[in-house]
Amino acid sequence: MAAPHVPVLLKPLLKAVSPVSGIWLDGTFGAGGYARGLLEAGAAKVIGIDRDPAVFAMAQEWAGQYGDRLHLVEGEFSDLDRLAGEPLDGVVLDLGVSSMQLDQAERGFSFLRDGPLDMRMGKDGPSAADLLNEADEAVIADVLYHYGEERASRRIARAIVAARPLTRTAQLAEVVASCLPRAKPGQSHPATRSFQAIRIWVNDEFRQLVDGLAAAERALQPGGKLAVVSFHSLEDRIVKRFMQARSGSSGGGSRYAPAAEAAPAAFTLPFRRAVGPDAEEMQANPRARSALLRVAIRTDAPAAAPDEAGLAMPRLPGKGGAR
Repeated sequence: MAAPHVPVLLKPLLKAVSPVSGIWLDGTFGAGGYARGLLEAGAAKVIGIDRDPAVFAMAQEWAGQYGDRLHLVEGEFSDLDRLAGEPLDGVVLDLGVSSMQLDQAERGFSFLRDGPLDMRMGKDGPSAADLLNEADEAVIADVLYHYGEERASRRIARAIVAARPLTRTAQLAEVVASCLPRAKPGQSHPATRSFQAIRIWVNDEFRQLVDGLAAAERALQPGGKLAVVSFHSLEDRIVKRFMQARSGSSGGGSRYAPAAEAAPAAFTLPFRRAVGPDAEEMQANPRARSALLRVAIRTDAPAAAPDEAGLAMPRLPGKGGAR
């Protein structure tokens, strides 16, 4: 049996949510590392959700050892409460693209491996090539700036339009790199921000995240734990503000904008700050460098829709943040 992928921050996550028991949901199943960790730590059952059907075929060689303790469901974690179909004792979300997907050139996520310009986590919707070859230059610039915090967004968008049609990841990476200074030793690849922004656009990831956090709040029973690992400052900001707002710890208003009457807290926060990787994990797994873990514990207060205006979800001008 092949050695399993070790997910980022697994040990700190299991420590933070200990003791692990009852029914858990892994909303970003991937290679199954978190699900396996939860099962080994004592979860009675783990429901694994992923929008990528390929991951379930890859799990068949080891999933059987857990019998009916592991239940796999194709779908999006934004719909996790319905897909779970029962109250949950814990929810884990590992945001972004998995190392397994990055390693598959044919998926089109990596600027280091030439492949079709796809980037879809599932099998539906337009690919990165579809969007980049059809969108207006201004829309592409907005995507790069608002979703990737790329300061050279206009220059890159102009170069992308000039190079159309784009069909390969290497082609896109070359176009982006031509617009930026050569990376110095230790710096990330020049195309990192652009690829990240386009992937988020293709998969509508910020919308998925906000809906997934709200779905977790609905699904968790009192005492249930929500653990989220993010790799992107904009994602972490959404998670942080959601947990602060729904725990009543986001602070009050000012004399110009008095705080509204607070709703009952749906979560408590066991840690004041996010948990990051230690030196040993960063050395063993460079992908862990930017990872942050946040944890919240569900109270018995009724679930409520999040105040999206306070979450700072990046939105494309005139598009409401949608694709």
